[in-house]
Amino acid sequence: MKVDQVIVHPLVLLSVVDNYNRVAQNTRKRVVGVLLGEVKKGVVHVTNSYAVPFEEDESDGGVWFMDYTYHENMYAMFRKINAREVVVGWYSTGPRIRDADLEINQLMTKYCKQPLLVVVDVKAKDDGIPIKAYCAVDEVKEDGTERAKKIFVHVASEVGAHEAEEIGVEHLLRDVKDATISTLTTEVSNRLSALGDLGNYLEDIKCYMQMVVDGKLPINHEIMYNLQEAFNLMPNL
Repeated sequence: MKVDQVIVHPLVLLSVVDNYNRVAQNTRKRVVGVLLGEVKKGVVHVTNSYAVPFEEDESDGGVWFMDYTYHENMYAMFRKINAREVVVGWYSTGPRIRDADLEINQLMTKYCKQPLLVVVDVKAKDDGIPIKAYCAVDEVKEDGTERAKKIFVHVASEVGAHEAEEIGVEHLLRDVKDATISTLTTEVSNRLSALGDLGNYLEDIKCYMQMVVDGKLPINHEIMYNLQEAFNLMPNL
């Protein structure tokens, strides 16, 4: 099955960050867990996850341990709650692919034919999405001089949510503030984000008006009235 896109839901990101803060915060360790979800027409919706006990030797990336007995017990309990959610892969807080990841991915094929690896950057410093998704494929030399070996290839990914999830996350984060960030910095960041959204909305309005002018869409008087109301509220500069 070919995977074209991975959509990670907010609950998964919150769960990963919580796992990291409890187990590996202020250390060089990473945390690992199992991803659950559904596959629809080549799109993987990652809707749930749980942490798995994991240890690795910092000096030797090939030495690691993952508690698969714990994983199997947890998965059995999750299946009782929602049978539609199946194992679709695993996550790591990386923040990059490591030496042992292909071996871990190979073991995950016991539970999922083509497991995904989602690397979550819990310390992301830019405004982009903090996830990168990969799947393992066979790399074959054209001259046939070497045996096929597995490599990770990037898969398009994004953060998405159902309406009910969006409302829940908004309420959860409403009063969450980072004490290390100044009020001025927060205000500027919020204004930049709002201006970016405004620019997107204006672009949509421009496209709609152009299609009306070109005769591709009929005039909707309700939309025109709302646009006029919005422009009337603009300050006179």
